[in-house]
Amino acid sequence: MRVSDTYKAFAKSLAFISLLGLAQMAQAIAPISDGSKLAHDAKKQIGITTSYDPTYRKLDFPRGDVPINTGVCTDVVVRAYRLQNIDLQQLLNHDMKSNWSSYPKTWGLKSTDKNIDHRRVPNLEVFFARHGQTLSITEKSSFQAGDVVTWRLPNGNLPHTGIVSDKAAADGTPLIIHNIGRGTQEENILFAYPINKHFRY
Repeated sequence: MRVSDTYKAFAKSLAFISLLGLAQMAQAIAPISDGSKLAHDAKKQIGITTSYDPTYRKLDFPRGDVPINTGVCTDVVVRAYRLQNIDLQQLLNHDMKSNWSSYPKTWGLKSTDKNIDHRRVPNLEVFFARHGQTLSITEKSSFQAGDVVTWRLPNGNLPHTGIVSDKAAADGTPLIIHNIGRGTQEENILFAYPINKHFRY
């Protein structure tokens, strides 16, 4: 093979590797869920999940859930993703087992707990940061339907989460689908509390 042929073959291989790398990057960046559908699926809980109950419960695995009429803020997110065949209970459990040091140790656990790990906002924040896009927490236009937002509530710095709706308030602020104590609601609370994180997954 002549030098020029060798160079051409090398250049083709390099171009292929570059394209493959770009394709993998695009796949990693692109959200795996349909944002509009995720918002629509989250809204299916309104009027169905009518109470708030943070009681620890033993769950099936995978796809374990507490009774649909109740739950906490994270259950709104988990249930919406499950309607897109994305089981955060299972995904987070596997990710925690493989990357234990990346997750918070706030609760003094020595190993994963499939009953509660996915129902804790700080754990979801780590998972989404590792596998989704982390976006602006100040620019109103950056919030799109299906995005996941987390806050720290003024009372005790408690973590909270919800999903951005496909509807907006009169001033253009996207509404949020969440459960903060009265069951799943769609409300104008995006900037009502200090935002901690904003994800697209």
